[in-house]
Amino acid sequence: MQSMIPPRRALHAPAVRRDPAPSRWAYRMHRLWLTPMFRTGFRIGVPAVLFLGAVGLFLADAGRRDAIAGAVAGVRERFENRPEFTVSLVSVEGASPELADAVRQRLDLTLPLSSFAIDLVAARDRIQELDAVAQADLIVRSGGVLEVKITERVPVVLWRTDTGIEMLDATGHRVASLGARSDRPDLPIVAGDGADLATPEAMALIAAAQPIVPRLRGLVRVGDRRWDLVLDRNQRILLPAKNPIAAVERLIALDKAHDLLGRDVLAVDLRTHHRPVLRLAPDALNQRRQAQGIDISGSEL
Repeated sequence: MQSMIPPRRALHAPAVRRDPAPSRWAYRMHRLWLTPMFRTGFRIGVPAVLFLGAVGLFLADAGRRDAIAGAVAGVRERFENRPEFTVSLVSVEGASPELADAVRQRLDLTLPLSSFAIDLVAARDRIQELDAVAQADLIVRSGGVLEVKITERVPVVLWRTDTGIEMLDATGHRVASLGARSDRPDLPIVAGDGADLATPEAMALIAAAQPIVPRLRGLVRVGDRRWDLVLDRNQRILLPAKNPIAAVERLIALDKAHDLLGRDVLAVDLRTHHRPVLRLAPDALNQRRQAQGIDISGSEL
């Protein structure tokens, strides 16, 4: 009978030892987990993705979206229509009564109105389109008052055109139309094409011609490049295109030294530097000829 006892060698077979080293994938995951960026992304990114996914699933239903939008709109409407945000009065400062009425018309607001419903930038742009307004500042004050501060253009000169008379400020910008010259006798008048664009130069010429301003009737822009000064007694001063202020100063000096403008002179041409040309009146020219012994009995005036 065969013995059931295993051989002696089988009883003492050595056991298989387990390798303590981690597997390749375990090693890689361990190294990856030690990366700060991966840990941050796993701890924050995964919950964020799950949260956004849940929100997306919730908002996938159109009815839920409409309900949320309606609730938000209702809360916003109740907030904006609170009494402390309601504008019930418009105050216009720094403007004449006529301009203030024009400003209110440009605002075109139906009061009372929530301040959130007023586009202050657009309202300011509409007001600054008025010729008489140089600058407008809008602010909503407590108590439901929309305050409009106006910097009004100040007319300094009149510009006579083919269609009428316009008032201009110091920059040449139109302020308003004028019915008649007699309505603003305190302002000097200019004429000619391009006179509005050259208003600063015209004002400088008037300032330089202060000694003869009481006799000054206006300035005429010639060829959109130079000025003529028009005085009473039909006298005209022709100024050069370059350095006209220096020419006016020379004219003032000549007038003080020789009473040039007090003589019977029709025009003084200063366009040629250092050599003014005078055009005498007919009577003065005849008297000069007679003084020189020239017979003018057969000449025509």
